Amino acid sequence: MTAKTEIEITEATPASGCCGGSSCGTGAAEAGEGAVTTVYEVSGMTCGHCEGAISAEISAIAGVTSVTAVAATGKVTVVSAAPLDEAAVREAVDEAGYELVGTAA
Repeated sequence: MTAKTEIEITEATPASGCCGGSSCGTGAAEAGEGAVTTVYEVSGMTCGHCEGAISAEISAIAGVTSVTAVAATGKVTVVSAAPLDEAAVREAVDEAGYELVGTAA
């Protein structure tokens, strides 16, 4: 089964690791003109809850307009108004309880 979650967060709450299959809410933001899309590789995602936790933390970074995390591929697509500082993304992923491998090729 392939899971895909898209969410837009206006206020982030602390998140932790996987809950064993519970899925988080969905809702996507439209990318604006001049938006930057970056795909990151994250290790440790196994389910919809993992996707939601990572999406919530990354969405809290200033300028992020949407996040799409896919546990099956380990890819997290982030749309932002400007390029993001990778250290900020790494910190957000770490806060969610996962590891940022880097940008996807």
